[in-house]
Amino acid sequence: MSQGNLYILSAPSGAGKSSLIAALLEKDMAKKMMVSVSHTTRQPRPGEENGVHYHFVDVAEFELLIDQGAFLEYAKVFGGNYYGTSLPAIEKNLAAGIDVFLDIDWQGAQQIREKVPSVKSIFILPPSLAELERRLIGRGQDSSDVIAERMSKAMDEISHYNEYDYVIVNDNFEQALADLQSILRAEKLTLGYQDSQNRALIQELLAK
Repeated sequence: MSQGNLYILSAPSGAGKSSLIAALLEKDMAKKMMVSVSHTTRQPRPGEENGVHYHFVDVAEFELLIDQGAFLEYAKVFGGNYYGTSLPAIEKNLAAGIDVFLDIDWQGAQQIREKVPSVKSIFILPPSLAELERRLIGRGQDSSDVIAERMSKAMDEISHYNEYDYVIVNDNFEQALADLQSILRAEKLTLGYQDSQNRALIQELLAK
């Protein structure tokens, strides 16, 4: 069985990253891919389920997991809450041939690149700051103060775009989705992946 690929997807809030991931999984349901479910210490929002959207834990449990080395990456981020990616869960799914997507910020991405050099990273850009702000307002989830803070943070996040392997501008959603699918397809055609996937065929073709 071939090893699954590990992908990082990062973007400022409102750039459409979560919508792109959801559309990708819905469109390619027959393929073996999933989004990693992170641990967090923040409180669940209406409609969120434990183990589906996040693994909701308290601070004491999260810090115990840190001490046990259970996270591939973790950080205390927006709002003062912890977020972390479970190392055992990632390893299990990759070994099963499942492509795993990590929905994390640039800080988490830096941690993971140090531990998993083979990881591929994708940054989603908005077409403009004005459009980004319009999308945040249109969600109707945040106060004007929170939106202003998210816009300020977006500038910092976007400044790290050049640390990523791929960049997608989410201006037209369907085009951005097609771009994302193209990246995944290309990664399945690399020499390393094809060599492991088609080892028997290659050996047969090279046999004298």
